[in-house]
Formats: sequence, structure tokens, C-alpha cells
Amino acid sequence: MQVKILSLQKIVYCMNLNFSKKPSTWSWVPTLYLAEGLPYVAVVTIAGIMYKRMGISNAEITLYTGWLYLPWVIKPFWSPFVDLFKTKREWIFAMQLMIGAGFAGIAFTIPISFFFQATLAFFWLLAFSSATHDIAADGFYMLALDSKSQAKFVGIRSTFYRLATIFGQGILIIFAGKLENATGVVWLSWSITFIVLAGLFFLFGFYHKIFLPKPSNDKPSVDVHTKTVFKDFIHTFVTFFRKPGIFRALFFLLTFRFSEAQVLAILKLFLIDSQENGGLGLTTQQMGFSYGTIGILALTLGGIIGGYTASKGSLKKWILPMSLCVMLPTVLYVYLAYTQNSNLLIINSFIFIEQFGYGFGFTAYMLYMMYFADGKYKTSHYAICTGLMALGMMIPGMFSGYLQEFLGYTNFFIWTMICIIVPLAAVLLLKIEDKAPSPS
Repeated sequence: MQVKILSLQKIVYCMNLNFSKKPSTWSWVPTLYLAEGLPYVAVVTIAGIMYKRMGISNAEITLYTGWLYLPWVIKPFWSPFVDLFKTKREWIFAMQLMIGAGFAGIAFTIPISFFFQATLAFFWLLAFSSATHDIAADGFYMLALDSKSQAKFVGIRSTFYRLATIFGQGILIIFAGKLENATGVVWLSWSITFIVLAGLFFLFGFYHKIFLPKPSNDKPSVDVHTKTVFKDFIHTFVTFFRKPGIFRALFFLLTFRFSEAQVLAILKLFLIDSQENGGLGLTTQQMGFSYGTIGILALTLGGIIGGYTASKGSLKKWILPMSLCVMLPTVLYVYLAYTQNSNLLIINSFIFIEQFGYGFGFTAYMLYMMYFADGKYKTSHYAICTGLMALGMMIPGMFSGYLQEFLGYTNFFIWTMICIIVPLAAVLLLKIEDKAPSPS
């Protein structure tokens, strides 16, 4: 009995947040970025696949899930206010519990008659909580680590964010597919899947409550008032829109993904739609492996090689060829839609090529955002660029479902090839110096 009491005392002591030793960076960076990536994947990918399996039309899926990008579009507007209230550590804990609650809400409303409206409401909660969590987690990373450690772990955080994508788009989709086969009930399979996610995020929340360090500089900005923050934000916003070449930059930032955003919204629906409807008829399990595993691995590999390639030359040199690597592989989906080829080797190969090209070429877009944001307010200006990037994904994706239903899959993918003209024109209009502008 005494041994058991001593063991219990040890557990209670370990749960105590007053660590005598600072937690290892390895104990929280990987899990923090897993927690950052998973809800984003759930909102932008898993939601659409679930709704398709539940019988919702492509037009409704793309329109309503497209709106879920909005929190990431407007994230720069409320990110300064996260600094005003509570610590980043407290925000992380609160948002992870909110995300868990959002997943639980989705799981428990899937069986009801008006599940589409109810689950969308919880996806909205999930999206806003996830975007706020992004702000807090990225801010905490910079506060908790010195510049040397930040550089050391930047690859680790990116890797675990990618692993979260593979887990969400791959393993979880495969898991849902296996449940569909085992139970024969689609809604029950997805309800269980979201219960698993809810439980995972409650664990994340309490784990990080214990293992996140407590940096002394992580505290609310008590000496800064809302009025001051608002004034400063307006100033940084105005300076962004006064940058040289702003109209060319806006055209590029908003249209670079004009074609790809439409493809991304429809592709997952095309893969699992029945052949009678013009799709490829993949099972949920096959979809999780092809798009969620092979695709993400290709995307990651393309990004790594793209970054290495870009380091060997200037942005001016690489932006056009890299942009073409994003745009041209869409022709592979024209072939798949026309032939409805059911050979998984061919499907997986095409997805690999297209996603590799996207990962490789998207490097140029990221580098241009860094290039254009450079200057005195580079952090805030880069945040505005990412908001514009999300807007450029949101708007084309929203109407893509209506276009696909009107045109059919084959003509829709032909249309997206025609749409390449717009981002290509935006790239050709850019004026990029070999060196980024010096801080203003």
C-alpha cells in the first residue's frame, strides 16, 4: 500500500507544472506542429471527402467548405489582439480544447437529419480555433526558443506539420474507409473518426499544459492598449499597399492559384465519385492512400527539391519555370477524366507527378511573398501576403463545384487548363530584382 501511495505521489508531482528543469524542445515542438496541421487538414480536405461520402453535391461542398478558408484569410486582422490577452501558452491550451470540442461536435451531429448545417457550424468553430492556434503556436515558437534553436528546429516543425497532413489526409481517411467496410454504415464510420480526433486534441491540450515551457517573455502586453494596436496595424497595412509594384504583386498573389485552387477543390471529389457520374470510383481507403499518402509525400519531396533548386539561383531566374511546374501537370487529370482509367498504378503516378510539380513550383510563390514583404514591417507584411494567398484559394474554390456540375469532369479540367492564362500573365508582369529590396 505504501508503494502505491508513493507511486501516486510521483504521478501527482510530475503533473505539477512547476518544473524544476526546462522541458526539452523535442518534447513539445513535434507535438505542437502536429496539432497545428491536423485541424487545417480536417477543414480543407477531410470535410469535403466526408460530405461527398454522405451524398452532398459537389456544388454545395465547394461553396460551403470554401467559406471555411475565411479565418485564415482574415487571420492577420486579429493576430495583434492575441498579444493583448493572456499568454501564448494559455492560448494554445484553450484553442486545443476548443478544437477538440469542435471535433466532438462534428462527431455527435453527423447522425442527425440536418447534419450538413450542424457539422458546418462546428467546422466553423474548428476553423477559427485552428487559425487562432496557428497565431499562438508560431508566436510561442519564437518566444520559447532563441534564434539559434529556431533555426535548428525549423526543419523539425515543417516535417511534423507535413506528417500531420499525411496522418489527416492519409491514415485517417484510410481508417474511415476501413470502418466503412467493417460496419457498412458511412455516417457511423465518420462519426467514430471524428471522435478519435476529438480525443486526440484533448490529449494534446493537457499534454502541452504540462510540457510546454514557460518563457519569461510570454506575457500579455499590458502596456499596450487596443487603440494602439489598431493604430499600428492600420499603419503597417497602409505601408503594405504603398509598396512599389503593389498592383502587380496583388494580381500575382491573388491569381497565382486561380487554376490550382479549382483543381484542389474538385480533385478529391473526382477521385471518389462514381464512374457513372464521371469520376474514378475510388473507395475511401484507396483515396486515403492515393491522395492523402502518395500525394503528400510527392508534395513534400517537391518542396524540398524546390527549395534546394531555388537556393542555386535567383527568384527572377526560377519564378517562370517553377510556376509552369504548378500549372501544366493539370493536363494529367484531363486524361484521367476523359478515359476514367481505373488502374491504381497510373492514378497514383499521375497524382505523384502533379503533386510533386506543385510542391516544387510553389516554392517560387513562397519566395516571392518573402521578397515582397521584405522591409521594416516584414513580419506583418508577410502575414498580409498569406491572407491574400488564402483569399486566392477561397474564391476560385467556392464556385468550382457549380462549374464542374455544369461542365462535367472532363470539360472542367480542360477549363482549368485554360485558366492557366491568368496566373501566367501575372508571372510575366512581375518585375523582380536579382536582390530583394533593402529594409525601408
